[in-house]
Amino acid sequence: MYIVVEGIDTCGKSTQIELLSLTYPKAIITKEPGATELGAKIRELVLFSDGLCSVTELLLFLADRSNHVSSVIQPNLGKLIISDRSLISGMAYALASNKFDFEWLETLNRFAMQDIMPDAIILFQIQENTLTERLGGKSHDVIEQRGIEYMINVQKQLVYVSKKLGINTLFIKAEDSIEEIQKQINTFIGKQL
Repeated sequence: MYIVVEGIDTCGKSTQIELLSLTYPKAIITKEPGATELGAKIRELVLFSDGLCSVTELLLFLADRSNHVSSVIQPNLGKLIISDRSLISGMAYALASNKFDFEWLETLNRFAMQDIMPDAIILFQIQENTLTERLGGKSHDVIEQRGIEYMINVQKQLVYVSKKLGINTLFIKAEDSIEEIQKQINTFIGKQL
């Protein structure tokens, strides 16, 4: 089963993925971008380069996604795979730029993923005031520097993409306690398995 954990930065994904790795020690824990050697280079390039146009950024993320699917996802189908981000994020960030349409992005992503789609999505949603507070305490990469309004738009696009693709989705309130979120996620995964 291929499960993806989605949400904008500071929403609590990393904490819950770490807890999932303890609950499911045999699971394949991975991420986009950056799970492979090529992906790590692409991640560095995208997150810390100024001036990349939206098309270049999209194509770099698609290259990472294609390599990730070929190297990590496809060889482990049949096992529990938990990925920090996926095409859901890729499409949401691209849609937030207002330069691409959904159908075209879906076609490109399905091509990059060899039509291997997630079985389920765990989608964190964070309120604007909480996001502002959490972002205030950390340094920002190029994407986070686009501002709160942009990040909230990306979050709206994450919801839109997950619903439009029709993938079973668990919506998580990022403001809930770590323990409550963990309980919701474990119940959801248990039902999927």
